[in-house]
Amino acid sequence: MTDSAPLLQIENLTISYRQGRRWLDAVRDFTLQIEPGQTFGLVGESGSGKSTLALAIMRYLSDNGAIRQGRIALNDQDLAMFDADAMRSLWSTQIKLVPQNPLTALNPSLRVGEQLAEALDPKLPNGLIQERVLELLDMVHIADPSRVVQSYPHQLSGGMQQRVMIAMALSAEPTLLILDEPTTNLDVTTEAAILDLFRELIAARNTAVLFVSHNLGVVGRLCDRVAVLYAGELIEDAAVGDLYRQPLHPYTRGLLDSVPRIGESKHRTLLQPIPGHIPQLDDLPPGCVFAPRCPLAIDRCVAERPTTDIPIEGRRVRCHRWPEILAGTISAQQELAVALSTNGNGNGKVHLATAPTDAAAEAINAVILELNGVEKRFTVSRSLPEILTGQKPREVRAVDGVDLKVAQGQTLGLVGESGSGKTTLARCVIGLIERSGGEICLLDIPLARDLSGRDQTMLRNLQMVFQNPDDALNPYMTVGETLRRPLVQLAGYARAEADDGVRRLLEAVKLSPSYAERLPSQLSGGEKQRVAIARAFAAQPELLLFDESVSALDVSVQASILNLLNELQRDNQNAYLFISHDLAVVSYLADEIAVIYLGHLMEVGRTQDILDPPYHPYTEALLSAIPMLDLDVQQEHIRLDGDIPSPSNIPTGCRFHTRCPRFLGDICVNQEPPWQEDENGHRIYCHIPLDELRAAQKHVFSLQED
Repeated sequence: MTDSAPLLQIENLTISYRQGRRWLDAVRDFTLQIEPGQTFGLVGESGSGKSTLALAIMRYLSDNGAIRQGRIALNDQDLAMFDADAMRSLWSTQIKLVPQNPLTALNPSLRVGEQLAEALDPKLPNGLIQERVLELLDMVHIADPSRVVQSYPHQLSGGMQQRVMIAMALSAEPTLLILDEPTTNLDVTTEAAILDLFRELIAARNTAVLFVSHNLGVVGRLCDRVAVLYAGELIEDAAVGDLYRQPLHPYTRGLLDSVPRIGESKHRTLLQPIPGHIPQLDDLPPGCVFAPRCPLAIDRCVAERPTTDIPIEGRRVRCHRWPEILAGTISAQQELAVALSTNGNGNGKVHLATAPTDAAAEAINAVILELNGVEKRFTVSRSLPEILTGQKPREVRAVDGVDLKVAQGQTLGLVGESGSGKTTLARCVIGLIERSGGEICLLDIPLARDLSGRDQTMLRNLQMVFQNPDDALNPYMTVGETLRRPLVQLAGYARAEADDGVRRLLEAVKLSPSYAERLPSQLSGGEKQRVAIARAFAAQPELLLFDESVSALDVSVQASILNLLNELQRDNQNAYLFISHDLAVVSYLADEIAVIYLGHLMEVGRTQDILDPPYHPYTEALLSAIPMLDLDVQQEHIRLDGDIPSPSNIPTGCRFHTRCPRFLGDICVNQEPPWQEDENGHRIYCHIPLDELRAAQKHVFSLQED
């Protein structure tokens, strides 16, 4: 803590929502202060009240929401005293919000330049406004501002859209910036560039920042302090280093233990999700709100609500048992109901007592899926000027000659930036879009290009779990009906057998059989994803595709889903193709990893080989951009210039040469690289010899020892 006066003061704040004739308290007795130039992280599971708090600071609660107690002050001015006109003035000059999804915040019918101009003082001369718009885009490191001002939001990448929102937020040089999950949907390289930009702008302008996120790695790398919110209550507040190294609340410990670390493997380590669910606002426990889920709860915790204590100067915690945690006489590490042993390294992880031997882990199993030269090309519709000038339609090479194999009981992780072709490749495999060339074989049988040409056996053996279960579950069908359908239509069950199958599927994904009677709207996000996974397993497939299936989940729910996938694979020996931009998650779950860039593979190998030099320069940059949870780990930061090129205009030679930090010269521009392979089958698509890469590259980070 510094001696400077706080910019934002929140004192004993209670925020409530009216439901019928009663008020439900979403945030209770919350106190916090943020100083100029300070970045304050706010973390907690969905439903903790993070977004409600951010909206209350903006004075933008819904009609049924209200501040029922306490005070929010900016520069010692109580915001409750501001009328609507005064708040609009404050929004335009002092408080700015950067939302999670920039595409929904930007007007799709206005060019970017027009929207930025609207954020500036209308009294300025038009020429000065246009000049200022270009300066703002340049400030957020957009390479071609003159083109971007003429573009519509949908014509920009996700990273560029977010940069535009940041430029808009900083146009008036606000004193307080509220960032609500601003990097959640970004790939790691774009996320790293956005975080670098935040650091630079915050330092230059002495801006105070409230950073709302469920990504603990990002919070650890960007923020000075962290507040942990649970069920509407502030349960811990400390400097980021202190909180991450020695959390004093069991909930904070649980959040940190839920996150997979680079170097951890599903074969050796089980993640530790927090059991249970966050309580409903109308059913809060009488004592500590975390007591029903807490591994350290005692009778006092159940009966008596803890007060907020100051165990050490600069720290606050709301827990009856923090003195014992601080002294080290008790631990909040949670137990798992399987035969496990701890590794004693104090990181809260639990290691499998019967980990497979190296020989077993590396055994070559039957190939379930094989791709040979798979291509997908799209023809871009011509604009009217292109038609009138006789230009030929442009072709997008979304997937360009991919060769891959996935073995029985193994997981292949597919990683790369947005626009690299990951999802397009998955949709070619599943048959949602027709591939343009190449061959896909499932169980040595060639697959037809689209679903209509595939028989029932192929449909049964190939299933997919999507990112958003709301898009995959019929809102009008109960869970039982959803699961019964593939059992009857694909697995050939009779009705009585299907009912028993529904029960077994729900038990397999750790849900009670009573869930069969519920509709999707009655489930949490994690429960919906479990149902989606159960439906995929209902057909007893040989191969499952997961497309960003855990990226939007809270860390604890994500950990439980990853453990579930690991357990189901061990029991059923299914093959997985797992697509994600989260390299820590992929490295935990995958046996092998393939790195794709502009539709072409750059590197393929066992996970342990991908995490060690030699790296393809693109893989090296991806790994260096991972926001590490362990603050003591030193990373070699490599930042890529610009966005990924358009797949309709792929660079000559090595398609990565326009951004490559190890660019050699003309050979990279004019010649396609060769595939190089080492004795372990680790393949790299690069002109630089493997020995030279190995000698030139350092470990991007220090791997955690088992």
